[in-house]
Amino acid sequence: MFKIVSKRVLSPNITEMKVLAPRVAESALPGQFVIVRTDEYGERIPLTICDYDREEGTVTIVTQTIGISSQKINSLEEGEAFADFAGPLGRPSDLVELSDDELKGMKVLFVAGGVGTAPVYPQAKWLHEHGVKADVVIGAKTAGLFTYVDEMKKVADVHLCTDDGSAGFHGMVPALMNDLIDNQGRSYDRCVIIGPMIMMKFATLAAKNHGIPAVVSLNALMVDGTGMCGACRVSVGGETKFTCVDGPEFDAWQVDFDEAMRRQNMFRGNKKTNPETHKCKCHGE
Repeated sequence: MFKIVSKRVLSPNITEMKVLAPRVAESALPGQFVIVRTDEYGERIPLTICDYDREEGTVTIVTQTIGISSQKINSLEEGEAFADFAGPLGRPSDLVELSDDELKGMKVLFVAGGVGTAPVYPQAKWLHEHGVKADVVIGAKTAGLFTYVDEMKKVADVHLCTDDGSAGFHGMVPALMNDLIDNQGRSYDRCVIIGPMIMMKFATLAAKNHGIPAVVSLNALMVDGTGMCGACRVSVGGETKFTCVDGPEFDAWQVDFDEAMRRQNMFRGNKKTNPETHKCKCHGE
């Protein structure tokens, strides 16, 4: 059993939990995920690792309540426990493979939509610990839906935008990206984008238009999390990849987003079969 040592409501329907899982915490790296089950009858749910503390032996996850399984997760209270908490799984961010010399002077832009802010955080934190202060764009429909803003400000230069103009830049993520580059004179060597699929598609187009190599996380497609079910198939550069074992991060310029959105929508309305239609418990819709 894996005890929940703390629970915090971040915004309506979005909950953060810190879970005691020493072996996972010891090996976890930014970009990876875990598979959790609430009890012996629960469904297996892939969730992005949002933070980890090797000394405490804890791993932090963020879950948005939409489907039955995400509701069961968020109904657990501090002191209760998950039956299973397996990981870390998936390939870590390629940023962690770079040497300090390679990181030196690198200008990185993170783009987060919705609850995508949570899985962006460990990558921005990791860079900060290695002397790189990245820019982070965080987008939401309205100010009340932001998460992890205070945490992010401690490790990065944060730029907020809202669809309704209630906080920060009035507009969507790609417009703010263009403003930072075209009007504020910022330049970037790499862009990492995590959020709803449609946001990632257009943020990728904005990055590509400026010639910025980009990476996207496609965790939102995962169901089984081990490569057995095939639900997370995605075309990358004309080749079929499995998000859970080949990713979850891929070269954004090469991803067929239209196909990915069709695949994602196949499971809409079938929350029992695919609990990941809370899709974006960590990636935000």
